[in-house]
Amino acid sequence: MGEETNEAVRLLWGPPAKPSRGPKPALSLARIAAAGVEIADAEGLGAVSMQKVAGLLDFTKMSLYRYVPGKAELVALMVEAAVAGPPPVVDRLGWRERLTAWAQQLARSFTAHPWLLDATVGPRVMGPEELGWLERVVAALDGHGLTGPERMDAAVLLAGHVRSIAEQARATRPDGSPETELLAVLGPLVHQHADRFPALAAAIASQDGQDQALDFGLERILDGLEALIMRRTG
Repeated sequence: MGEETNEAVRLLWGPPAKPSRGPKPALSLARIAAAGVEIADAEGLGAVSMQKVAGLLDFTKMSLYRYVPGKAELVALMVEAAVAGPPPVVDRLGWRERLTAWAQQLARSFTAHPWLLDATVGPRVMGPEELGWLERVVAALDGHGLTGPERMDAAVLLAGHVRSIAEQARATRPDGSPETELLAVLGPLVHQHADRFPALAAAIASQDGQDQALDFGLERILDGLEALIMRRTG
């Protein structure tokens, strides 16, 4: 592990540590993370800096470094604070209902904190709260004929679908939706050239204005998992 990775592991998984020098701690990792989340929610991840977080907390930048060594570790703490935990396990629900609730909660997290889409890309250290999301999917599919790698792939597939829809939603106006904005651009063109795109023109004409991309894709992914489970378990 590199030094940056080791520091992220220490902050996310280790016991709360006190600064090695100076007066009694006046800050906490939770307060620092919350300040970073506040800035990112309002201005985006690019606006977050150690200086800005320190200013929001009414501390100096140097005092902040006594708790968090740099921005990478700060962002890791922010992610852990923002994702919170996945939906609680409800024993009476089957695996399909659990994964539906999981995906819907993840979508709400991305809506509440769009910067998470930028902060959760690539190999990195995850905290216990974030790793709990992966645990929920793998556990929900346990005992249904799928291998360990297949259950982990299912989690990646579900998360990828939710992320894709969230990315599209982030690019739209606050009062719009990806489907309606796309139709507003393509609709007139397709209608004008309906002789070249008859199937597309008919599909667009039948649109009811509802944005169903998240639920439609989720249901199809779960249908595929259910078919695989049925083949494995009979």
